[in-house]
Amino acid sequence: MAAEDAGGGKLRDRIARQGEDALGKLAQDLLENPLVTGAISRAFEARERAVAAQETAMSALNLPSAADLERLTRRLRSVSQRLEGIEDGVDRLEQRIEAVSRAAAPPDDRLAGIEAQLTKLAAEVANIGASLNAAPAQVPREQERLEVDEPARKPAARKRSSRAKKS
Repeated sequence: MAAEDAGGGKLRDRIARQGEDALGKLAQDLLENPLVTGAISRAFEARERAVAAQETAMSALNLPSAADLERLTRRLRSVSQRLEGIEDGVDRLEQRIEAVSRAAAPPDDRLAGIEAQLTKLAAEVANIGASLNAAPAQVPREQERLEVDEPARKPAARKRSSRAKKS
């Protein structure tokens, strides 16, 4: 059986080779034939005219052609990729902002500290204002007649009598 397989395999390979050679020769002969090449070129020209007529008809009906749809698809992919890049950038920026906000002191704690300081300063200012507006301390009775704060008076000049002026 192994011998038959080996013999059958060789026969099959030889027939395949001969078939390929025959097809190759036939294709070569057809391509060299001017009638066939002319027919093929006319078929391609007719196809191009049909595509152009189809595009004209579709544009007249305001319908997109396959080429239009392909261009639109490429542009949409490009916009999609750009949008994904922007989204990635926004995500990175958001992560940085969160990291910075976590590193900084919480605003509520800072505000509470500032309010405590302001309350303390307001109390001190109120104490100083109260001490400035306070009435002067009462002077003991023994010192009531002393006028320490007033400057000393100059002695009054004696008036000369009118007789002394005449002489």
